[in-house]
Amino acid sequence: MNFAELILGLVTLQRAGELVLSRHNTRKLMARGAVELAPGHYPLIVAVHAAWLLSLWVFGHDHPVNAIALAVYLAVQGFRIWVLWTLGSRWTTRIIALPGQPLVSAGPYRYLAHPNYAVVAAEIAVLPLALYLPWVAAIFTVLNAAVLAIRIRAENRALAASSPTFGHGAP
Repeated sequence: MNFAELILGLVTLQRAGELVLSRHNTRKLMARGAVELAPGHYPLIVAVHAAWLLSLWVFGHDHPVNAIALAVYLAVQGFRIWVLWTLGSRWTTRIIALPGQPLVSAGPYRYLAHPNYAVVAAEIAVLPLALYLPWVAAIFTVLNAAVLAIRIRAENRALAASSPTFGHGAP
């Protein structure tokens, strides 16, 4: 196993762990009366993320690693941890609203409406650069921007249509 494969293996495990955490949090939120909002675009998000990771494995598994880009990627992981910590049990990969709970406004949410989306955008752009795949970074940055435009519009519309006390657990 080379260094690129080690990095990709760790990222793959991280993503799988996040899906497990998301499912766990979603089940607990739903048991407390939460509802999923605007689920129609979710398969598109999954497809883009899966294709991104698969393309990194296919095209980057045997590449050298750019230490500067990798350092940036690792710094972005610090922001990811901040988002996860701030949302706690409300973090999911779906748009989940818990009646009676205010929107999260602590941590990075003090500064950005959608900090996890900023983290994901940075990851999608930077990790391919760490593997010297600028074309993968460019293609998936555009695809992710399109998906996020749909996602953010759906999330904002769904939450605005709900009572002002609905919170969200979406990353």
